[in-house]
Amino acid sequence: MSDIATAKDGLRARMRAVRKAIPADERASIDAKIAECVCTSPEFQSADVVLTYLSMGAEVETRAIIERAWELGKVVALPRCVGPRQMRWFKVTSLDSLELSPFGVEEPYIDEAAEQTLSTGERMVAIVPGMAFDDEGYRLGYGGGFYDTFLADFEGPSIGLCRSAQHIPSLKAEGVIGEYDLPVDLVISE
Repeated sequence: MSDIATAKDGLRARMRAVRKAIPADERASIDAKIAECVCTSPEFQSADVVLTYLSMGAEVETRAIIERAWELGKVVALPRCVGPRQMRWFKVTSLDSLELSPFGVEEPYIDEAAEQTLSTGERMVAIVPGMAFDDEGYRLGYGGGFYDTFLADFEGPSIGLCRSAQHIPSLKAEGVIGEYDLPVDLVISE
């Protein structure tokens, strides 16, 4: 295992512990503030399409962001992992018709008619998960490389969500940034 991979594994373990240590009511309060900041951001406001993850476990909650997007008449698309480091995005109008992936993530079914391609010319914003983010927008993901591959091809603004306890001044200084790691454009943290 490389030095970067070892450092990432160690930091992921620390961040899981940090995230888990935040009481549920405090997480809910923080997440509500993050959702409000996202939904009032120019990046979100000007988007026609919101590409977002559906939170699970102790991740920053995204359901309020999804609901607000629908209220504003925006298209919401969720990712589906389809291969090594590859995601496809599918439009959803409800969270009731998702299936559980082998990773334990709720994902949309593959439906060619509902696929959201990235080259439509529509204004899009991407909401990106992470275990930690830093001042430059770099993120520590879960290790699959899905979002780094996605960000390499995505031309719209990207927003990382993180609680302040998961914000680290420099992931480079932690030794966890590799050549394929890409930053998001904006980190919203509370």
